[in-house]
Amino acid sequence: MTRTRKRARRDDSEPTNAGDTSPDDAAPQPSTAIHAAESPPAAANNGDASPRRGRGRPKKSSKRKDRVAEPMSPESERRLTRQQQAAEQNGHVNSSVGPGPEWETVVRVVPAMDAVVKVFCVHTDPNFSLPWQRKRQYSSSSSGFIIGGRRVLTNAHSVEHHTQVKLKKRGSDTKYLATVLAIGTECDIALLTVNDDEFWEGVTPVEFGDLPALQDAVTVVGYPIGGDTISVTSGVVSRIEVLSYVHATTELLGLQVLISAFIDAAINSGNSGGPAFNDKGKCVGIAFQSLKHDDAENIGYVIPTPVIKHFIGDYEKNGVYTGFPVLGIEWQKMENPDLRVAMGMASDQKGVRIRRIEPTAPESEVLKSSDILLSFDGVKIANDGTIPFRDGERIGFSYLVSQKYTGDKALVKVLRDSKVLEFKIKLQPHKRLIPAHINGKPPSYYIVAGFVFSAVSVPYLRSEYGKDYEYEAPVKLLDRHMHAMAESPDEQLVVISQVLVADINIGYEDIVNTQVITFNGKPVKNLKSLANMVESCKDEYLKFELEYQQVVVVKTETAKAATLDILAMHCIPSAMSDDLKP
Repeated sequence: MTRTRKRARRDDSEPTNAGDTSPDDAAPQPSTAIHAAESPPAAANNGDASPRRGRGRPKKSSKRKDRVAEPMSPESERRLTRQQQAAEQNGHVNSSVGPGPEWETVVRVVPAMDAVVKVFCVHTDPNFSLPWQRKRQYSSSSSGFIIGGRRVLTNAHSVEHHTQVKLKKRGSDTKYLATVLAIGTECDIALLTVNDDEFWEGVTPVEFGDLPALQDAVTVVGYPIGGDTISVTSGVVSRIEVLSYVHATTELLGLQVLISAFIDAAINSGNSGGPAFNDKGKCVGIAFQSLKHDDAENIGYVIPTPVIKHFIGDYEKNGVYTGFPVLGIEWQKMENPDLRVAMGMASDQKGVRIRRIEPTAPESEVLKSSDILLSFDGVKIANDGTIPFRDGERIGFSYLVSQKYTGDKALVKVLRDSKVLEFKIKLQPHKRLIPAHINGKPPSYYIVAGFVFSAVSVPYLRSEYGKDYEYEAPVKLLDRHMHAMAESPDEQLVVISQVLVADINIGYEDIVNTQVITFNGKPVKNLKSLANMVESCKDEYLKFELEYQQVVVVKTETAKAATLDILAMHCIPSAMSDDLKP
């Protein structure tokens, strides 16, 4: 206490001169003060021959131009330069006043915080166990931000299966009804708009910046759960690579950000959908997921601007979201020298070997297994499947494919039987046998004699076996999910999801999530074809052949009569979902 009073009297006795503070000195004041406080005391430059030896911090000179600056580390100099550039660019430098409080630095770095909104959504998820109804609705909150064209961006999982969406601006007490224009499941981005003109008044849209470099500073802004006010978190870009997007199990370009308090999207969804700004106040991405690992903490992921611009461009080009195309192949690295020689590759040739080609992909007509993919659109592919990205960086060649739009054509060069061939292929979205999403539609189902038939999807597996379905689901279903390819665009994996117990199905009660292979000797292509075959069946018996050589047989006339009683008992409005009805 005594030491504090002495410093107060000494400061009061020394007059200050505001005219000695230049604009260049004013902007970096907070950063310089922090650096000086953390550094050891320096000798005072006031005519004394010996350094000051009093207790506490050294006395500050009344004239900034007479002070000897402490030597700054390279990192501090870079941070100082960034603050100066941001202040000059955004017009926050004022030569008539001294430096403001430290919190003003945040405003300078993130000038578009007023464009960040809070998203309120009421969800009504489908009920895969009882597909003729939906689950109880629930509410969530997340973040979003305003862009040009009277539109708002947020995460797709923030408005998935939405019943109602509302937006609230910073500092406002009004919630505005929003309309969902497009949902990109692969990239986890959703596009919204608000019809009320009042919502757009006094708001400057966020501007997009370029893809940041490694170690560039970013600021994540959003409304995490736990409060109604805006939250700002700083970090640095620690990695740029093609990574797996959890929401859609797809691989796109992503930013890994190391920050002090990144909010996990799965635990605290409020931060999801918020923008990530660079030090110039430009948006460089959208916060959307974080890394869960015992050996890694405070690592979050950001959807970068190339993915965001692709999503917006796709919607503007087609009027709807069509998705990210894929090449439709599985490939193998060619890093082993003996393998390269055996495949007929010259010493100066590099590429990857095509293992399998999806039957539904257009390139299946021209490419063959064991072709060596040498280049894509003129960009050479290395033996490990990477391509040059930026100075000193490499990235997976799937990045080139993801830059294309659905229906675009690409030139591929392959090596086949020691001959180099070129093909122009048309790119289409990935057709999965077990789709990653049902795109907001209710699940399909068909009921006969108490047997509930369903089409398998990733949401179905997650509903049945939890978030760890990749470990808990039956091995055969997982094998089909991970490795099987659809032979036709409309092929589905059909299972008996459960049996509604009745006299007609005695002995079959324990059948759960078992794949249906054939019906009366005919292959089951999808759920609709199965429903049509059963409804039009004139045979005496309905015979379903299941996996593991199981067989279900019931009498046709008795089964169809019992179905009506079973539907009434369980209050089921129809024996089939609307999409299966003729």
